[in-house]
Amino acid sequence: MLAKTVKGYGLGPHFEGRNATHQMKKLTLDDLKKFRDHLRIPLTDEQLEKDPYQPPYFHPGTDAPEIKYMMERRAALGGAVPERRSKHSDITLPDPKTYEVAKRGSGKQQAATTMAFVRLLKDLMRDKNFGKHIAPIIPDEARTFGMDAFFPTAKIYNPKGQNYLSVDRDLVLAYKESAQGQLIHPGINEAGAVAAFTAAGTAYATHGVPLVPIYVFYSMFGFQRTGDAFWAAADQMTRGFIIGATAGRTTLTGEGLQHADGHSPILAATNPAVVTYDPAYGYEMGHIVRDGLERMYGPDSTDRNLMYYITVYNEPITQPAEPEELDVEGVIKGIYLLAPAKIDGPRTQILASGVSVPWAIEAQRILAEDWGVSADVWSVTSWNELRRDGMAAEEEAFLNPGQPARVPFVTQQLAGATGPVVAVSDYMKAVPDQIRQFVPNEFASLGADGFGFSDTRAAARRFFKNDTHSVVVRSLEMLARRGEVDAQAPAQAIEKYRLHNVNAGTTGNAGGES
Repeated sequence: MLAKTVKGYGLGPHFEGRNATHQMKKLTLDDLKKFRDHLRIPLTDEQLEKDPYQPPYFHPGTDAPEIKYMMERRAALGGAVPERRSKHSDITLPDPKTYEVAKRGSGKQQAATTMAFVRLLKDLMRDKNFGKHIAPIIPDEARTFGMDAFFPTAKIYNPKGQNYLSVDRDLVLAYKESAQGQLIHPGINEAGAVAAFTAAGTAYATHGVPLVPIYVFYSMFGFQRTGDAFWAAADQMTRGFIIGATAGRTTLTGEGLQHADGHSPILAATNPAVVTYDPAYGYEMGHIVRDGLERMYGPDSTDRNLMYYITVYNEPITQPAEPEELDVEGVIKGIYLLAPAKIDGPRTQILASGVSVPWAIEAQRILAEDWGVSADVWSVTSWNELRRDGMAAEEEAFLNPGQPARVPFVTQQLAGATGPVVAVSDYMKAVPDQIRQFVPNEFASLGADGFGFSDTRAAARRFFKNDTHSVVVRSLEMLARRGEVDAQAPAQAIEKYRLHNVNAGTTGNAGGES
């Protein structure tokens, strides 16, 4: 429906033509009387003159035909809008065993974090008590994400069933539509997908039925294209998971800049309701999803109206099993020590997130073997949440002068971690830079600033200088300035690893094509 109108419609001939809505702050008494006459409102001059700055409200009465009509139509539509119910039907969260698939890793196979997430989602949907509450939303590329396995079982929701022969009908995993379908497939329509996400994510309040929408999309097609819709979703207190797949600026090269996501965590940070994570491994994702469900629908939660934005990648890596002594609190709050240094020597700290964690692990090995440098590797699951915690600590200190200030979580984690910090991700440097002020160590960021670079992953990372060897050289430069390694070491490393050569990137899981 296209409605053409004039700003200020109804303000009468004295105002409409001048489009005066934004300019006029108050009506004079004379203007108010003309306005009354134009709209034929039965108020007397005396009523208006009594207080022209607070004119009385006029109600035609409950028996007026206009009021009767509105009330009848509203009753037919199910009640007053907006109306949010404070109570909803019970929801039983998944059995802890449901998350076991995320803890096991991928064994001898390689799997991208997208596939690790899809495997977790499949088990969540199979949970006999919880699965029915999940509403997967896939506007495009279900097969790219490995979600075509859901077609035969969960089926695509269509209230009229399937009324066509699908072009993939000969495949085992062909499109299947059903009135009982669970998948929401709005076509290549991000705006429609966010609308479906909002409807499902607010069903707990509008229909008393808690649903957990899980919207999976190419990461660039989320906050960049529909950020305002996510803001509206937050305003409506939507709950659910937003999965930015094929994330990172260098993980999907060759398909144009529309897929070169180097900034979605920054865009997501502008939304107060969005909790952003950039996990490296499936077991991290399992804890993050579990935490999100408990915060949204757990019995003890006090902060429920949240949307979890989780970035996942399409680059296959060996998914490790969950460590026995995993720092789960660190995973949830944003940072934990993944791989302590294996040798003694000049010390450095490598902070990495998402797909860059394997590069950091490889950099740790090269620093030790080639340069005798000791490096601790930290997995940063959320730069955004670390910053929020740090800013909250500063706010608390600001409002409570003279009281002992709370130490930000990232500062606590890095207490005793000596040497310079090199922070690396597949996003622009502004993403890891969010925590710079809360890290007491000398700090440097490596990232992918600028537009994309259509070449192999290795070449793209060498171009942006955020690959394994760039981490090595940056660490050596900072240690050389401190006099802890030979002053010539950085230049020697640049020559050794051909860092000036865009096409001389590392290979395998250390930052190149698999």
